[in-house]
Amino acid sequence: MAGEKVWEYELIRSSRRTLAVQVKPDGSVTVRAPRRLPLRQIEAFLKERADWISRTREKLAKRRAEQPAAAEKLTPEELQTLAEKARREIPQRVSFYAETMGVTVGRITIRAQRTRWGSCSSKGNLNFNCLLMLAPPEVLDSVVVHELCHRKEMNHSPRFYEEVRRVLPDYDARHAWLKKNGGALLARLP
Repeated sequence: MAGEKVWEYELIRSSRRTLAVQVKPDGSVTVRAPRRLPLRQIEAFLKERADWISRTREKLAKRRAEQPAAAEKLTPEELQTLAEKARREIPQRVSFYAETMGVTVGRITIRAQRTRWGSCSSKGNLNFNCLLMLAPPEVLDSVVVHELCHRKEMNHSPRFYEEVRRVLPDYDARHAWLKKNGGALLARLP
């Protein structure tokens, strides 16, 4: 592989200790690296993972090609309407499940994101993608429960998933729907 060109990538340096590579749904590559790591080491890391990156990009390209042509872009007005609906409905679902699970939450934020359905900060602030309003209600609930379970386990360990499945025994089927159809929903972002 020596001398082979490494494709374009976004480099994000931070105080982290390890290198990580991510292939985004659009096929772009992001590398996260320690602040002072030499560029040649980063490019060597990418060359070592070239096969995985290529396979992942091909799989994502195939998935994008298989998405229905009906995945028309949302207009700014439609996106705003989805966000308003999400601001009304998601806090209600969060409140219901937080009480059921015995956890507290901080601020709830609604955004239109290209790569995430939800997130939970260490302070208990929750973030949700307004495109969840285009998914079935049980899928929305699965994302809400997933993020609330981070209030008990801030990781994706077996214990975390045990907690998720304790609340939603059919979580895997709900999550499978999002895995299969989520790309088509994200493709609708302008």
